Amino acid sequence: MLRLPSFGLLWPYRLSGGSSRWARLAALCGAASALWPALALAQLQIGLVLSLTGPAASLGIPARDTVALFPKEIGGQKVEYIVLDDASDTTQAVQDTKKLISENHVDAIIGSSITPNTLAMTDVIAEGETPTISLASSAKIIEPVDAKRRWMFKTPQTDAMMASAIAEHASQHGVKTLAYIGQADALGETFYAEVAKFAKIHHIDVVANERFNRTDPSVTGQVLKILAAHPDAVVVGAAGTPAALPPKTLVGRGFKGKIYHNHGVGNNDFLRVCGADCNGTFLPASPVLVAAQLPADHPARTLALDYIKRFEALRGPGSVSAFGSYAWDASMLLNHAVPVALKSAAPGTPEFRRALRDALEATHGLADTNGVVDMSATDHLGLDQRARVMVQIRDGKWVYQPR
Repeated sequence: MLRLPSFGLLWPYRLSGGSSRWARLAALCGAASALWPALALAQLQIGLVLSLTGPAASLGIPARDTVALFPKEIGGQKVEYIVLDDASDTTQAVQDTKKLISENHVDAIIGSSITPNTLAMTDVIAEGETPTISLASSAKIIEPVDAKRRWMFKTPQTDAMMASAIAEHASQHGVKTLAYIGQADALGETFYAEVAKFAKIHHIDVVANERFNRTDPSVTGQVLKILAAHPDAVVVGAAGTPAALPPKTLVGRGFKGKIYHNHGVGNNDFLRVCGADCNGTFLPASPVLVAAQLPADHPARTLALDYIKRFEALRGPGSVSAFGSYAWDASMLLNHAVPVALKSAAPGTPEFRRALRDALEATHGLADTNGVVDMSATDHLGLDQRARVMVQIRDGKWVYQPR
């Protein structure tokens, strides 16, 4: 048998007999040359669209850092990860997505870090039939699972899950009225819709509803309107360090009621920027933020602690955030689904992407750092209420709040 070093494959040909020997060798080399493009494409390629610069950088950077922990091989296939920066901009996110699909021919995409960018990417993803796991919060990314969203999956808890947790906690603590201030984008709008819905269920009146831009230097005007409505609590629907501006302004203007954030603030950059003004505020959060404080039987505790150990060995003590864990969970989903898809097709083909999409949708009972994933044809998140915990910020630290 002849071994072709470039391929590492064994070919069952015996070379014998004069000129026919060279003819056979030439034919063999020609066949090998024709096969090379297919073999070159056999390496699994995963693209990542992350917000590494701009207002949402504090969300994208932990995800990028987590990529260093991703497996280098899945199901016997080497993996190449291609990371692109969308600069917290919807147009750039779309351009990045087009590049990954049309130029890099990726088998799957992870991203974007934020809701507006992910929603902007959806049409390109559907057209390219490329399974994508978003790291953003909005349920609109995956609901309803129609012809376009059938290619979309996500790992963070939905805004509905977190808004319901806020309304439950507020009701239990005597809140009768609340105000809302959110980002003037898809995240702010979708989170407000869920907050208003669950506030009504818990007989809480929404008395004010304000918006601000991620890059605004001040929200004084909005806060003055909120204070004039005298709410018992204020909910801030924003992500990353820009979310620190409303609570800082509220406290600076003498607000004494409860302040709630959404889970888009789950990192130490937010704590640093908000400082003492966020002391005593609440948020529904990923179990990763308080993993060591969770009960021993919490389904996310063991894997969350394992991720924290790995990440802090890479980036140092206290460096972990929820946003890195969402990327790690996306990797776990792919690690689970890729071997299944490989039984049907080779990477780099439309058939493989379709098989991978189907395998992701069929994920059942997969434990990750946020809970247990049970997906279906109508649920491309698969997490239940165990994937959220209520947390209070005390002296710059996350403190678990048992029910």
